[in-house]
Amino acid sequence: MSDTAAGLLQLVVLLVLLAAAWRPLGDWMAHVYTTEHHWRVERVIYRVGRVDPDSDQRAGTYALAVLAFSLVGVLLVYAIQRLQGFLPLDATAGGDAKGAVDPAVAFNTAISFVTNTNWQSYVPESTMSHVSNAAALAVQNFVSAAVGMAVAVALVRGFVRSRSGRIGNAWVDITRGLVRVLVPMATVLAVALVACGVVMSLRTGLTLTAADGSTHPAAIGPVASQEAIKELGTNGGGILNANSAHPFENPNGLSNLLEILAMLIIPVALTRTFGRMVGSIRQGVSLLAVMTVLWGGMLAVIWAAEAHAPGATGSGLEGKEARFGIPSSALFADTSTGTSTGAVNSLHDSYTAFGGGGTLLNMLFGELSPGGVGTGLYSILVIAIIAVFLAGLMVGRTPELLGKSLGRREVTCAAVVVLVMPTLVLLGTGAAVVLPGTAGALTNSGPHGLSEVLYAFASAANNNGSAFGGLTATSPFFQIALGAAMLFGRFLPILAVLALAGLLSAQPRRAESAGTLRTGTPLFAGLVTATVVLVSAITFLPALALSPIAEGLAASAQIGALP
Repeated sequence: MSDTAAGLLQLVVLLVLLAAAWRPLGDWMAHVYTTEHHWRVERVIYRVGRVDPDSDQRAGTYALAVLAFSLVGVLLVYAIQRLQGFLPLDATAGGDAKGAVDPAVAFNTAISFVTNTNWQSYVPESTMSHVSNAAALAVQNFVSAAVGMAVAVALVRGFVRSRSGRIGNAWVDITRGLVRVLVPMATVLAVALVACGVVMSLRTGLTLTAADGSTHPAAIGPVASQEAIKELGTNGGGILNANSAHPFENPNGLSNLLEILAMLIIPVALTRTFGRMVGSIRQGVSLLAVMTVLWGGMLAVIWAAEAHAPGATGSGLEGKEARFGIPSSALFADTSTGTSTGAVNSLHDSYTAFGGGGTLLNMLFGELSPGGVGTGLYSILVIAIIAVFLAGLMVGRTPELLGKSLGRREVTCAAVVVLVMPTLVLLGTGAAVVLPGTAGALTNSGPHGLSEVLYAFASAANNNGSAFGGLTATSPFFQIALGAAMLFGRFLPILAVLALAGLLSAQPRRAESAGTLRTGTPLFAGLVTATVVLVSAITFLPALALSPIAEGLAASAQIGALP
């Protein structure tokens, strides 16, 4: 079977599995966030945390709970890293002690994992102990994903509720996301990955004997458990530096398919959850159609660019694992950058200009194809609000979405969500390019060097975590600048989304009239898709023209000029 045929078969299997899971998982999550029944283990958590699970919070209280919870997470992750030398299992594969993590790296990493970014400016095997990985990083893989799901559900409640001004209970939403969704699914996936050959051990390393008789230490650890939530929670940070390209993390085609499925399954099923909660499944199908068109379109771009690389014999295999090839690498890259996961099974920096540009554009869309766990849903709902507002301006109607009027305050909140990411990306990239002392971090100059910087800030501001390998991001400037981009890129949109949810919840729900724009239709899905592309094109086209587009055109021209 050819690589193309195998890739198409894998794609078909993936889509069938997603279709099979869409209804039961989506309905289950709708039940999780709407039922009034509390599980016994949840009641224990509420009692320990002194939480009244039956209380309902306003947007401000909900936001304070999310911020306080995340701040405590940052402090705990930072403290565990700095105290690592005093904790057990602190050894490298070669037996040397790792010791305390550098303060700048610990600061950057704490923000990275709490914001669901999982940007890693360090070599995991020689920096993080098993305790740091399990007690700090893996825990945040769970809770940061649960926070994203909670915020998305709070926004959906804003559309559902009438004249209440209340959007749920943050502590209950986070707890239920963990206990009823993420932990059970991650447990099943971890067992499946172990069955596929993913390593799961508390040993720090093993000794390998090469063909010439020489011995070399190889790092191992509790990989499968963290790999499962890394993908399922759209996190991305790996225990091993090569991430999902490492055979201990992703040994074969079956494990590769399972990891891609894990990245997509919750964001895709949340569209069904949305439809169930608002009482109209077609509304969820409309959003899913937008996500699918964007995801599928960028997959075609990346796959085609890598399969027909300029100057290569047939295809560009540089930076890709032979056991995956072009199709599986392109599918993984498109899914990873479209879901804010950041995991990689190939080196994005070695992709062709247009292939790497496709992964970059996925993030610049706002990562809503289908986006991260929770973040994808609330991001596309915000874009839908912008689309309805634009349509209202064009036809002279009062913009309404799902029975809620979209006035100045609501549209302002939506605009803040849309503008935060471009502001961070463009200001950060500009500062990194013009400030003295940052040029040494670049191993490439010209358009590709600009692409590397643009990719880094797009990854940080969108809480993705993947990177072009040619950028050395360990300098104080990049540690602080990218840390700030991760922090503001995560919490400013969350605050605006929760404010929007509160405003919508306080409104009465209006019945449809002759002047109401019908949503949940193919026409509306097309309008939302066009809005995503239009916003990204207007904002980022000049920067893209100077980086991947210029690089791709230059490569094509150079190949065309060869005798």
